[in-house]
Amino acid sequence: MPGFKLGRVTSDIERELSVLMRDVKDPRVSKLISIVKVDVSGDMSYATVYVSAIEGYDKTVESVKGLKSAAGYLRRELGRSLSLRKVPELRFIADDSIIKSAEISKIIDSFEPSSEEN
Repeated sequence: MPGFKLGRVTSDIERELSVLMRDVKDPRVSKLISIVKVDVSGDMSYATVYVSAIEGYDKTVESVKGLKSAAGYLRRELGRSLSLRKVPELRFIADDSIIKSAEISKIIDSFEPSSEEN
């Protein structure tokens, strides 16, 4: 059963953080930032949050700095909204997966379907 609880807590943290990040007033945090992935440690003491911004990797790194300074606020609000015995410490990591997926999509779209068919 621990796997089920860990998965549920991970999805709850991801859902609540995506709502709470809209309320962060730090100007470094982009409004177009999204959570890519959340990893919660087995003992639920740490949660690693991978975030990415549409504006680019530089803006993502800047947003991570703002999120790190707002980690206490976000952790407190998570504790209020989720009923957990111990709220995990939040670690934010910049991820460039949105940018890479957009580049791959452009490459795929650049190929035209061949006019020859078998």
